[in-house]
This record gives sequence, C-alpha cells and structure tokens, in this order.
Amino acid sequence: MIRILFRLLRPLAAAWFLAIVALAQTNAPPPIQDNSFLVEEAYNQNFGVVQHINNFTRLWGSRDWAYSFTQEWPVPGDARHQFSYTLTRIHAGDLAGSGSGIGDVLLNYRYQVLGDGNAKLAFAPRLSLICPTGDPALGRSGGGFGVQTNLPVSIVLARKWVSHWNAGATLIPHAQDELGNRAFSAGYNLGQSFIWLAAPRFNVMLETVFNRAQSVTAPDKTEWASSVFLNPGIRWAYNFKNGLQIVPGIAAPLGVGPSAGEKGIFLYLSFEHPFRKLPKE
Repeated sequence: MIRILFRLLRPLAAAWFLAIVALAQTNAPPPIQDNSFLVEEAYNQNFGVVQHINNFTRLWGSRDWAYSFTQEWPVPGDARHQFSYTLTRIHAGDLAGSGSGIGDVLLNYRYQVLGDGNAKLAFAPRLSLICPTGDPALGRSGGGFGVQTNLPVSIVLARKWVSHWNAGATLIPHAQDELGNRAFSAGYNLGQSFIWLAAPRFNVMLETVFNRAQSVTAPDKTEWASSVFLNPGIRWAYNFKNGLQIVPGIAAPLGVGPSAGEKGIFLYLSFEHPFRKLPKE
C-alpha cells in the first residue's frame, strides 16, 4: 500500500515543485478560476476571451485512457451565453488490439442563469448534443445521437475556499454495443469539489465524482454500472502581459466503492486569452 501511494503522489510532488517555480516567476493577477478537472464550474467565459482545454486520463486497472479537447467561446454581445465543442480520442482497455481512435463529439451550450466569476453563488446549466462520430464496435462511442445536461453550481465558502456541485443526466435513445445491438440508454452523474486557494495562482483540489449509466447488452436490453472516484490534485497558472493565462494541472484518480482498487493519473492543460478588445465605456 505504501508503495502504491508513493507512486501516485510522486507526480503530484513534481508538479508541486513546478508550481512553486511558476509562482516565483510570473506576475500575480489574474487568479485561477474556471479550470476545474472532473467537476464542472459554473463560470462562463468573459466577453472577448476564449479558452482551450486539454484533459488526459489514464486508468491502470482497466487500461482505459481518454484525451479530450474543449474550446469555449462567449456568444458575441452577451457573455451569459457560451458555446463550446468537445473532441475526444479514446482507447478501450477491455478490447485488446483495438488501439485508439476518435470518440464522440459534443456540441455544448451553457447559459449563465445566476452570478458570474465575481459572485459568491453562480449557476450555469449546460445542454449538449452528442454526435456519434466514434466507433461503438471499438468501444469509442455510445453508438447514437444523444443529449446530455449538467447543472453546475459554484459557491464561495470563504476567502480561500470555493466549492463546485454538479448533477446531470445523459440520454441516448438508440445506443449501440460492440456487437451492433441497440437499446435506449440512460445515465446520471453527481460531482462535488473543494478548492483551496492556497495562492492566487496555486490551488489544491479534491473532487468526488459518481457516475451511473446503462450499457447495451442485447437488443432492447441494458445493464446498469456505477463508478465512484476521488480525484485529489493541484493546478497552477502562468500569466503573461498580453492576457494569456496557461494553467497546467495534475491529479491522481482513486476508485472507491464500486471502483475500489482502480487508480490512475489525470493531466490538465488550459490556454485562455483574449481574441478581441473590450468595448470602450
């Protein structure tokens, strides 16, 4: 057990050192904010600012890995509306020799119902269209068009503590398995995180995520499966005079409950920068 913990914490310790170096070399403002990992925050992009988000997850037990790229754009004229898209590349570890390939594409819309990045309470529901661009025979797709919703709430608990809460659902009316069988598939997710703002540009995070979803097992038949992960991690920022902010992050997913014994690594890299000048008042 001690050896396992050491292997998991070693990359976190290296990232911690890099974060300290970053704090010593860059200017203070702005702080890190909309850069969560597995739990979605409730802050839309500011006017004239675009964000490019890279996520990579590798699980050792299942041998699954997934990479995703998301680009978030505020709708011109009203930053309460945000459009984004998500591209994925997936490897299914239980399909030997399947290699990796393109997964499903998500087209996302999010509306800032309450608050913003400066508020103590923010709420920004998201609705996504799932486009079946992956190959279900290779474990890279749900096999059909679907919809996904998530309800993120962000709460400032204290001067240096922020919490994010998620509840969502996924529906794929004509999901498909590796053998071509189809059925209606549903799923739901819950998530919660605590963020310690140890410094404006260095944060310590603990996320908890629960997922329960149906997978197709035969024509018009599905089976429920659940997963629960704790995801301790850190993130830090490099700020530049031209408005660019680069945020790397690293975490160590640990399975509990139905996912007990699973472990892995999560890598994060975000680039956020203005693409147009703010209007003059």
